[in-house]
Amino acid sequence: MLETAASKAGTPLVEVSHVVQSFKKNDNNRFLVLDDVSLSIAEGEIVGLLGRSGSGKSTLLRIISGLVPPYAGEVKWCGEAVKGPCKGLSMVFQTFALFPWLTVLQNVEIGLEALGIDATERRRRAEQAIDLIGLGGFESAYPKELSGGMRQRVGFARALVVHPRLMLMDEPFSALDVLTAETLRTDIIDLWTDGLLPIKSILIVTHNIEEAVLMCDRVLIFSSNPGRVAHEMPITLPHPRDRLAPEFRELVEDIYARMTNRHAPGATPGQGAASHDAGLATALEPVSTNLMAGLLEELADAPYNGRADLPALADGLNLSADALFPMAETLQMLRFAEVTEGDIILTPAGRAFVEADVEPRKNQFAKQLLGHVALAAHIRRVLEERPSHRAPYSRFSEELEDHMSEEFAERTLRTVISWARYGEAFAYDEKTQQFSLEDED
Repeated sequence: MLETAASKAGTPLVEVSHVVQSFKKNDNNRFLVLDDVSLSIAEGEIVGLLGRSGSGKSTLLRIISGLVPPYAGEVKWCGEAVKGPCKGLSMVFQTFALFPWLTVLQNVEIGLEALGIDATERRRRAEQAIDLIGLGGFESAYPKELSGGMRQRVGFARALVVHPRLMLMDEPFSALDVLTAETLRTDIIDLWTDGLLPIKSILIVTHNIEEAVLMCDRVLIFSSNPGRVAHEMPITLPHPRDRLAPEFRELVEDIYARMTNRHAPGATPGQGAASHDAGLATALEPVSTNLMAGLLEELADAPYNGRADLPALADGLNLSADALFPMAETLQMLRFAEVTEGDIILTPAGRAFVEADVEPRKNQFAKQLLGHVALAAHIRRVLEERPSHRAPYSRFSEELEDHMSEEFAERTLRTVISWARYGEAFAYDEKTQQFSLEDED
């Protein structure tokens, strides 16, 4: 068995101190991705960075590896300030990132070749890593001949062959089907607990709550916009972990509650829905109105009857937390539902929507949209105030880009356009890139 994190607590492999990351948008503005992030990683532990897509987890991973510098703050690797790519680190990516013209053996050897290891030793270590990860006999195969799970195993073997002290994993199972991902997770944990992996620690980025509880000794829960460490949770369950055990389910429920019970600065739980309004600078998730309607109908029906436990709902709908959270939070923002302590509860407005016919549904949606999404209300107000009842796309995109990245601004504006079209709150002409009042077209 590997030494515990506690036994190595005095000698962290990684120390991240008050790291800030932002990217320049123009001469006067920067887009903040990470804000005041501090953490440490000790030998003998698996640490998970758990959070929504876009919360800056992958950015932090690249800062730790030395691939990109932070805007502010400091990262230390084995006590030394990180000034560039770190020796003793390896990374497994979400995509397989294999060279298609190289065999399995050659793909695994390539990192050793870059380190100047001689051919005989390269082959020995590569074959050892391939056998360890369960690909013995496929040394001469090319990536196109392998399944997705086998290609990701090659990625793991390539990361392990250099015998890193810390292995960084950037959502390594998210591109795989459910069964393949589960098998690979289990194999990695079995090798880890048996002390067979030639590494000291693992740092894994994930948005899968059950994956984090299944694999990690500690989970750092990230908030979004900008990314911050909102909570640190120890996972003390012994391996192998049973997903159905009450202790496992309790941890999953706790994390769901912490990730969904988010409030405005200075607010406290229980202050009511007012803290969930979408301000003008709020980045909107592109949740379709069809998905919203489907989730509301599912929530209204048995067995939920208006209230559902989010983990149970995710299982029932075969959705990941990363897919369910934007839907639930959008419904909360529109006051069709309330999310609290890991549960989603249908509001009177949500029930009225479910029970309404097509046109009353649209009217109800427009009312909620204009009442609780500041950007939608702002666009409608500008159109009403202009004699032509028209305004160009750039009028609002430039305004949003003062508060968020160009990518987020476009996604947010496209989202509000889609919602407004459904509710007939205002119209948008793609050809002319003009907003207008619906009754003007």
